[in-house]
Amino acid sequence: QVRLVESGGGSVQAGGTLRLSCTASKNSYTTTCMAWFKGGEVVAISDIDGDTDYADSVKGRFTISRDNAKTTLYLQMDSLKPEDTGLYDCAAGPRPAGSGCTRDRAWFRSWGQGTQVTVSS
Repeated sequence: QVRLVESGGGSVQAGGTLRLSCTASKNSYTTTCMAWFKGGEVVAISDIDGDTDYADSVKGRFTISRDNAKTTLYLQMDSLKPEDTGLYDCAAGPRPAGSGCTRDRAWFRSWGQGTQVTVSS
């Protein structure tokens, strides 16, 4: 089991920026796919091979990335909107056989405690 620790949430005004971080306790096949979820839905996914996927609502505003050691996941959140408000959960899991990382939360085995993002208008 991989432990995930998130940080970086907070309160900002609309148009502001935040950067979320999620550090995994180890790098393994179960951290091949790492993602940020909000309200049970995918916000952004990072595959260890570099592929990324974003919810339509955040494309062009959010950027997901990992550090060189592949154990820390980031979510750069720009041009924040009030509808971005919520509890952001970091998750990690393996890549399904024969495909890329999936948006199906059932594939993500490890979850962080969540970090709150509040955007005021």
